Amino acid sequence: VEERAAAAVAAMAVGDPLERTTEVGPISSAGQYRSVQELLATADRDGTVLTGGAGRADGFDRGYYAKPTVVSRLAPDATLAQEEVFGPVLSIIAADDLDHAVRIANDSEYGLSGAVWAADLPSAAAIAARLRTGQVALNGGRFNVLAPFGGFKKSGVGRELGPHGLDEYGELVAMQLPAGADPAEVADALRALA
Repeated sequence: VEERAAAAVAAMAVGDPLERTTEVGPISSAGQYRSVQELLATADRDGTVLTGGAGRADGFDRGYYAKPTVVSRLAPDATLAQEEVFGPVLSIIAADDLDHAVRIANDSEYGLSGAVWAADLPSAAAIAARLRTGQVALNGGRFNVLAPFGGFKKSGVGRELGPHGLDEYGELVAMQLPAGADPAEVADALRALA
């Protein structure tokens, strides 16, 4: 797995995000670039293996272009494994079995997104249902702008996008009607207010 991941990362095209051939664009800000580099430095001290290396991507002397990096042999409790990176970093953590892998995935203060690869979609969905994360890509599933977006734990303060995102801008009120009241009459009156 490590060798295949390293080869895939080495082949990634880093560049201008407006170019069709670009696979990895710049990090959003100087502060975030520093944060990614600091997290990679902690991983390097923890005895992990960094493939691709930390630092600026080759060929870029301006902007916040970081080298895509694979970090393998990472302990589940390592700083890099426990923080949201928001940079081109793939962490590989070994698990003893599926239950152990789910425990590792859920043993974090964060839960924005995850990905599950399995032999088939029903198996992937069964695993994804056990994860405490706001969205999960199944077997390479792509981001859906109509689906709600948001995370669990420290990664979430509600949902964006889709009807669930719109719900964040309103407050739900349950109106209790007396026995024998006509709900349609009340609904018509409320629609007239809109």
